[in-house]
Amino acid sequence: MATQENTILNKGIPQLKDAFVIIVKTEWNAHYIDKLEEGCIKVFKENGVRFSTLIVPGAVEIPFAIKTYSESNQLKADAFIALGIVIRGGTPHFEYVCNIVSGGITQLNITLPSPVIFGVLTVDNEQQVIERIGGIHGHKGEEAAYTVIKMIALNRQINS
Repeated sequence: MATQENTILNKGIPQLKDAFVIIVKTEWNAHYIDKLEEGCIKVFKENGVRFSTLIVPGAVEIPFAIKTYSESNQLKADAFIALGIVIRGGTPHFEYVCNIVSGGITQLNITLPSPVIFGVLTVDNEQQVIERIGGIHGHKGEEAAYTVIKMIALNRQINS
């Protein structure tokens, strides 16, 4: 279980030149998603990373937006962060959505030249969301931003 005490993601952050990240976030649960995005933006500003945000209706649409952007003539992204929140309900819909989005992001990670960071919270209830946007389990938006910076640096190192 991730807690604020057992992560070192914010240690040893490489200094990047001209890094550009696309954040893809959902409209669902916007009041919580915005807090995840705020965590990303805080880390990006502290580390001089440029970013842009795309908004999609729900988590299932995240992989499509990332793939389409990656193939477009837009400014090349060094990496992507997928931000979404899927809260368990009383039907199997939760499992379907979680499987679709996690499988889609995994597929993107093995096919795209830029890393895609999984910042989708899959939780049982709203309390678990609150615990992960600055509560006892840290701030998953900030963690995603630290991860993306480290993955951009690794990608650049491997491809240099």
